Amino acid sequence: MSDDDIIWHNEVRMTRDRNRIDRRRFLAGAAGLGLLPNLSPAAQAATPRLSKSAAGIELPVIGMGSWLTFDVGRNQTLRHKRRQVLEAFFAAGGGMIDSSPMYGTSEEVIGDALGKLPPQPGLFSATKVWTLSKWLGVRQMKASQKLWGLDAFDLMQIHNMLDWETHLETLTQWKAEKRIRFIGITTSHGRRHAAMEKALAKEPFDFVQLTYNIRDREVEKRLLPLAMERGLGVIVNRPFRRGGLFDQVEGHPLPDWATEFDCANWAQFFLKFAVSHPAVTCAIPATSRVDHMQENMGAGIGRLPDAAQRKRMIAHFDSL
Repeated sequence: MSDDDIIWHNEVRMTRDRNRIDRRRFLAGAAGLGLLPNLSPAAQAATPRLSKSAAGIELPVIGMGSWLTFDVGRNQTLRHKRRQVLEAFFAAGGGMIDSSPMYGTSEEVIGDALGKLPPQPGLFSATKVWTLSKWLGVRQMKASQKLWGLDAFDLMQIHNMLDWETHLETLTQWKAEKRIRFIGITTSHGRRHAAMEKALAKEPFDFVQLTYNIRDREVEKRLLPLAMERGLGVIVNRPFRRGGLFDQVEGHPLPDWATEFDCANWAQFFLKFAVSHPAVTCAIPATSRVDHMQENMGAGIGRLPDAAQRKRMIAHFDSL
């Protein structure tokens, strides 16, 4: 199978997974209700976005991940489509773009798209170091700078805690030299929570990235309270559980009461749940489609659910 065939099959699989529910029917059904998330992209861009303070800055609550979705190699047709996704992201007020050297060609594709777009003052660039040893870490981070076309990153994260103490020493030096603005550390799949808790309690991180969604809520017990206590920015990965949340609600209409927090589709339901937790700064859903990006960004405007509404969301989701 050629590289283009592999890319095409990945594209089909990602679209199929995301489209198990036709979310546009929910948008159509709510279009006449005057909800903010149903505004046109141009109107959305002119509407104040929800943001939260983290590490002394304000960030839009909806960012963008790039795992799988931007790993399209040198296929120029798919690269053009990803550039359109980024255009939609920025047009809707997007800020954080998150990637990693382990995401195949994602960093290269992001850099290519950024180089062909006008300068984006709202960009908050976030990537990771994911290797062993100081020397390899420095080499990897310099390679990421070149791929993105940036002189400095806003956020460099130690990916899945790999050799984290070694890299933290380098990142602390880079931060002092203004080669990065912030230092972060990540985990995913619900792994290594005890080790993460010890690291966060001990070291001066600025951000932590972890898995959190309406089904996977273990981090509510210790990691999210600790992040709040330490004043850390919290980035949520897997807010859709790699599409698994849509599987559970397939065939079920969005509850009428979701309009109470300006929610027009299931994507916004899941995203608003994640970012409404008081400890969470932003969520980084990934998508390869402009229409899904616009739906996702709709979660960053209007009201967020309060504590009582969040409990109702959990109960409803668990009942399906």
